[in-house]
Amino acid sequence: MRKTLSVAMIAMNEETNLPRTLDSVRWADEIIVVDSGSKDRTIEIAQSFGAKTSYHDFGGHGEQKNIALDLCTSEWILLLDADEVLTPELQAEIQTLLSGEPKFGAYWIPRLNLYFGRWIRHGGFYPDRKLRLFRRGHARLSEGVGPHSTPQFKGPRGKLRGDMLHYAYPTLAIYLEHMGRYSNEIAQLLYRDGRTSRSLPAFLWNCILNPIATFIYNYFFRLGFLDGREGLLLHINHSVYIHWKFIKAWWLAKSNK
Repeated sequence: MRKTLSVAMIAMNEETNLPRTLDSVRWADEIIVVDSGSKDRTIEIAQSFGAKTSYHDFGGHGEQKNIALDLCTSEWILLLDADEVLTPELQAEIQTLLSGEPKFGAYWIPRLNLYFGRWIRHGGFYPDRKLRLFRRGHARLSEGVGPHSTPQFKGPRGKLRGDMLHYAYPTLAIYLEHMGRYSNEIAQLLYRDGRTSRSLPAFLWNCILNPIATFIYNYFFRLGFLDGREGLLLHINHSVYIHWKFIKAWWLAKSNK
């Protein structure tokens, strides 16, 4: 018998991305959207696709997504961000998988990321596998770890082949805004955990050498240069982001002595 599927999402002012995302999963048995106070047409759009919507104050990425998971009622859950889209190949693959007896209780999905108008295929940014498909009740997200919380699942996991398209940062301005916000969040966590680069060796590594080494490794050794000038911009700014999060944590510690 075919396994039922719930799609779990969180959203905040996602009227631009949401129609594209929901259209790619309209075949699911259930769509859950947890909103944290959108001022645009997010709720209206979600409901037009038959989604069940609810409101919850944002308490962290992992925390918010766990609320969405708890609202799901199907046998399997597909966890999606509002700017992620399932390709037709991935849709067919998931439908075929759930029509039989899945071998694993959770599956990695390859993600293809859009940066500055280009799909990035090198430099360690592809296949960028994410654990997003799993049996209900068998995975939870880490909480209190900032924007990069991931589902935790015990046991063997399978790999799907179809891509999930991530319309991450179509413009440089959006990327810089997100990286500024994310680095603030990560800096607060680093400060909380005492990782503030107080010693000179730690400062030199975290704030200076690590960003440089990351750029060299990803751009040259992992062939990031094959993604053209967009790849160059991505790897430069990704290294700047690493510098930002550590220097901000250091500054927090310095300012709170």
